[in-house]
Amino acid sequence: MNERELRAYVAEAKYECIRMMRVPGFVGPFLVLPAGLYLLFAVLLFGAEIAKDPKAGVFTFMGFATFGVMGPGMFGFGATIAQEREQGLMRLKRAMPCPAAAPLLAKMFMSLLFVTLIMITMAAVAPAGHVRLSVGQLASLSAVNILGSLPFCALGFIIGTLASGKGAVALVNVLYLPMVYLSAILFPLPKSIHWIALLSPAYHLEQTAYRAIGAPSEGMLAIHLVVLIAVTLVCTTVAVRRLARVG
Repeated sequence: MNERELRAYVAEAKYECIRMMRVPGFVGPFLVLPAGLYLLFAVLLFGAEIAKDPKAGVFTFMGFATFGVMGPGMFGFGATIAQEREQGLMRLKRAMPCPAAAPLLAKMFMSLLFVTLIMITMAAVAPAGHVRLSVGQLASLSAVNILGSLPFCALGFIIGTLASGKGAVALVNVLYLPMVYLSAILFPLPKSIHWIALLSPAYHLEQTAYRAIGAPSEGMLAIHLVVLIAVTLVCTTVAVRRLARVG
């Protein structure tokens, strides 16, 4: 990669981040909502109970941290790619002297930046919910969650190649909301339907995150990693091929 190409990648990532930072409907829900909901449940509603049960505090914190990780990639890729594809911007960029991968990598960088900011806000409010994690634990957790946002970027990517500009947000919600509720990240599922959680990358990310802070977790780490990597690679491969046909 020469210097000119590098500048193109940097410029594309910079302006993608600036663009999304100027969208209140994107910034508000994804930067404010995870920490805000965590404070609502862990401090205002159930603070007294959580203060008596450290495990419940960690469970609540980890759940809302995972919840925060999911959104930027799924909506950032899903909505923006669908809109740009429908408006013909993807074809225009391919006709311009711009590296073909630059727009996609810019969206990925934007999602990773948002997840990094989310993890900073979650780390800042953790003590309010009676969660005591060391600097090393928070660093490990943040690294896992930032990298763990890639499967959700891939899910958003494939949705962006399937849906129209107006339908992308609805389609993302159809996948996003059931995944939040059925992945057992915010509340335990009954044993009879716990198997549903195993189908969700959110569940596997949270269990990996538990390992990162040295807390007890379910299942084997290798299986969690295989699922997350497989979702990322399969969805990205399918989405790239589809974008080449319909973009």
